[in-house]
Amino acid sequence: MSSKLDLSKEFIGRRALVTGGSRGIGAAIAQRLLDAGAEVVVAARSRSDDTPAAATFISGDVRTSEGVKAIAAEALAALGGLDILVNNAGGSRVFPGGSATIPDEEWQDTLALNLFAALRLTNAVLPALRASKAAAVVNISSTAATMPFGPVAHYGAAKAALDAYSRTLAVELASSGIRVNVVTPGPVATPSADELRKTFPGIPAEAWPEQVPLKRLGTPDDVAEVVALLVSDRGRWLTGGNYRVDGGMTAR
Repeated sequence: MSSKLDLSKEFIGRRALVTGGSRGIGAAIAQRLLDAGAEVVVAARSRSDDTPAAATFISGDVRTSEGVKAIAAEALAALGGLDILVNNAGGSRVFPGGSATIPDEEWQDTLALNLFAALRLTNAVLPALRASKAAAVVNISSTAATMPFGPVAHYGAAKAALDAYSRTLAVELASSGIRVNVVTPGPVATPSADELRKTFPGIPAEAWPEQVPLKRLGTPDDVAEVVALLVSDRGRWLTGGNYRVDGGMTAR
């Protein structure tokens, strides 16, 4: 591989779909791919001021099988194929009373958004990925998958299941040349995440940087840069990994 690789052009000719791509981490990932020449579709329930202007926007709900099918069909029609899939859509509510206070319907909704959305969308676009000569999938997880915390037990369980599914998928699809990796962000500064952290019991919002060995919250660009590596030719021998972008938070 040439040491003179121009990273500003490395995704020319690549077609990408990013879910939850209208704001925060997803928008940063989409913009990073666009900046390097990719053609990008972002899918989310609604646009925001952060939605990359150069991306094709698709409105849809990944929590239902019908919503996933519609997103997949519209994205493939717009792109004419697919090389990169980033399953970024996710999230949950916080229940300060602990895991026993999380209603069944909240568990079901969280699993639909954080596990089944990635599973269903990957299956829906798999034929297109098999046809690609540079196929890569990145699933966005969370440190909640390995750091037990009752108020988000449903979210952590869903992301832990996503991690296990991703490892299996990586091995299963390797013979087709499709690489699958996980990126696990720690606490990242985005408007929605900042508001969510205010509801966490026992940790004042201003104390979160102190939980991180590098003493700062991450930025969406910190995460986007690792995703770009994994879906690029630079990461051509990387599959089945889980890359923690958390300032050392889970190294303790």
